[in-house]
Amino acid sequence: MARQALSPAATPPDLIRNFCIIAHIDHGKSTLADRMLQITGVVDDRAMRAQYLDRMDIERERGITIKSQAVRMPWEVDGSTYCLNMIDTPGHVDFTYEVSRSLAACEGAILLVDAAQGIEAQTLANLYLAMENDLTIIPVLNKIDLPAAQPEKYAEELAGLIGCDPSEVLQVSGKTGVGVEPLLDEIVRQIPVPEGDADAPARAMIFDSVYDTYRGVVTYVRVIDGSLSPRERIEMMSTGAIHDLLEIGVISPEPKPADGLGVGEVGYLITGVKDVRQSRVGDTVTSARHGATTALGGYRDPKPMVYSGLYPIDGSDYPILRDALDKLKLNDAALIYEPETSAALGFGFRIGFLGMLHLEIVRERLEREFDLDLISTLPSVVYEVTLDDSRTVTVTNPSEFPDGKVASISEPVVRATILAPSEFIGSIMELCQTRRGTLRGMDYLSPERVEMRYTLPLAEIVFDFFDALKSKTRGYASFDYEPDGEQVADLVKVDVLLQGDKVDAFSNIVHRDKAYGYGVAMATKLKELIPRQQFEVPIQAAIGTRIIARENIRAIRKDVLAKCYGGDISRKRKLLEKQKEGKKRMKMVGSVEVPQEAFIAALSQDADAVEKAKK
Repeated sequence: MARQALSPAATPPDLIRNFCIIAHIDHGKSTLADRMLQITGVVDDRAMRAQYLDRMDIERERGITIKSQAVRMPWEVDGSTYCLNMIDTPGHVDFTYEVSRSLAACEGAILLVDAAQGIEAQTLANLYLAMENDLTIIPVLNKIDLPAAQPEKYAEELAGLIGCDPSEVLQVSGKTGVGVEPLLDEIVRQIPVPEGDADAPARAMIFDSVYDTYRGVVTYVRVIDGSLSPRERIEMMSTGAIHDLLEIGVISPEPKPADGLGVGEVGYLITGVKDVRQSRVGDTVTSARHGATTALGGYRDPKPMVYSGLYPIDGSDYPILRDALDKLKLNDAALIYEPETSAALGFGFRIGFLGMLHLEIVRERLEREFDLDLISTLPSVVYEVTLDDSRTVTVTNPSEFPDGKVASISEPVVRATILAPSEFIGSIMELCQTRRGTLRGMDYLSPERVEMRYTLPLAEIVFDFFDALKSKTRGYASFDYEPDGEQVADLVKVDVLLQGDKVDAFSNIVHRDKAYGYGVAMATKLKELIPRQQFEVPIQAAIGTRIIARENIRAIRKDVLAKCYGGDISRKRKLLEKQKEGKKRMKMVGSVEVPQEAFIAALSQDADAVEKAKK
């Protein structure tokens, strides 16, 4: 098909197609998006680079998509030039919120499956999300050029999942471009025209935003009803704030100013506002004069799965960290945070994340984009503690654990889906049982592939479950999970005491069976990290008043017998007794100073920090 430049004026809804690409990690979403950009002519061969829509350094280094990216492409079919608005979405389970927002801005989705690997856990999760949004789904097999590809086998698997004929599953290669043009034709043919009332007051949904140092907040919107044009005054319906619309345009794939945006179009707005709280994802934008009275539905708020404290190593960086989090929340709507103070680490923030990868990415973005040095504390999940007097306390940090008598403790559980070759069933069951998992069911997708469904405590999977699963299945298993309420469990708070005093920063809430292991590990770690004092220092791990583990840091001793080169033994004993009394007095008045490096190493998950503190 021919390609033709698209004018920046508002496009009629019947010529617009809004779609996104959903898939498991590493099934070739970004590569297919690259080929579409080239074939439709919005990026010429000279400017082309791999993963063109992945703008962040972290995305390019790790080879993963973290942020959804919208782009407008022209495509001509039967003499009419259509406007295709594509959103490339992340594949990792931690960024499902990005995917859900992208699906709400589209009428259709390309479900992409690697022809060499087949359906995986996140493929199913994203398919169910798309079905919840009533989207038209186009099944596509990618990477058909690989020697290991089995397109016929996986086309049947995919057809059985969606309920179509295997011949309807399109086969493409994002790398070579084979089959991409017929796919673009099918997008025009199958995906519905966006619905909306062009004569109604303007209503546009904010699905993303970003902070630009020079231009302020740049807001990305999908127009549902009416139209928006430059220089008009607009209102944010949740806050009632009114702004002048300085620039309006489309992303193709670089921003291009336009004469306006009509029903079904996706574009950006710039108002020059520098206050990051004025543009909230899920808010409705309308005209200030004769605007809409009813806001759009918005998005379901994300629920954090893991909490961790982030503290600047230099205390004076606290205001910079606060501003950095405000700006990052614009670009990452799943971020939830509140100020927190630690006796050991000073001022910082308690931040809710959707998973461990989300935590890693946010910390890395804060350090790179805002030039901060940060320490993250041990991640923990949210517990509901019921006391004997029927009061309920929500605990996101072990230091918030109540002192009264506890009747029960509830922990969050997840419904996990594991897809793997059937030869690894025994290894997966063994791993899930050691993590207190309960098998819900098992289905064979084919004679060689099995889907296992488990209920697992969230606290057991946030650390290293995925790594352990990959090593037990030689990298073949895929894993996805979603919240599934709470369960009562036999949990205890393990305190760490230095010379009889509790150090809140080292406390943790663990299952009773694993409490001894945690206590021994933390006591051993601290023995290596805390420098020796003039007196003996006991390090103890305790559950309530019961000590479960102990290590001693030996005192630094002066050799008081060096001057005794002869004489009676009683003289030596007298000197040793005198030294012993002095050490005893010193222990009563002495306090243990824990160096900052030791705190960082004990609370950090980085092996480098531990080695640095030992030196």
